[in-house]
Amino acid sequence: MKVDILAIGAHPDDVELGCGATIAKEIALGKKVGIVDLTQGELGTRGTAETRKNEAANAAAILGVSFRKNLGFRDGFFINDESHQLQLIQQIRLHQPEIVLCNAIQDRHIDHGKGSQLVSDACFLSGLLKIETINEDKRQEVWRPKHVYHYIQWNPIKPDFVVDVTGYMDKKREAVLAYGTQFYDPKSNEPSTPITSKNFLDSITYRAQDLGRLIQVDYAEGFTTERYVAVDHLGQLK
Repeated sequence: MKVDILAIGAHPDDVELGCGATIAKEIALGKKVGIVDLTQGELGTRGTAETRKNEAANAAAILGVSFRKNLGFRDGFFINDESHQLQLIQQIRLHQPEIVLCNAIQDRHIDHGKGSQLVSDACFLSGLLKIETINEDKRQEVWRPKHVYHYIQWNPIKPDFVVDVTGYMDKKREAVLAYGTQFYDPKSNEPSTPITSKNFLDSITYRAQDLGRLIQVDYAEGFTTERYVAVDHLGQLK
């Protein structure tokens, strides 16, 4: 299935937290979006690989994506090498996205930066004719996405551009809260982590409000890019 946008995260819930409202808006605008999770998040303090799998499926249904799949890389220990790159190249060539959204270029969790660079490298290599990948016994056609954008996660990275997501924050919050084992729950007796605090849950809204304030809308999500963002004329800039 060809999609317009392929959103990739090192862990289930990365995509929802980083760009869930943008995805919901793009789908509402008629775009096809798929999600690929690199790991099962099995090293997370709370929950299990199985609970994360069920939560990810529920979140995907809330957002309305065309598909979601998990590559089963080792949480915490995957590396940016040929084997991992080739598995990602297969997915890029299979789904032929115009845009890829991926992890923050650097972040508190080591998998985020690693995942960011892995995806970026795979997107470039996917366009090289002499790299051969096979799907269903057939050689895949080369494909290089037009754009690779990195969403912002824990660290307050200055965005290169922001997307007005006013009207889609409720959908994002609902998708995030589908991960019941991972976030703030005053009734939980499990160990606390940086993402289980009420402050972190509230930050989903107040960080989007702050970016929105800066562009004079209610809510926004920010992204960085490895190359210039081009426009045909100044009138395209808001």
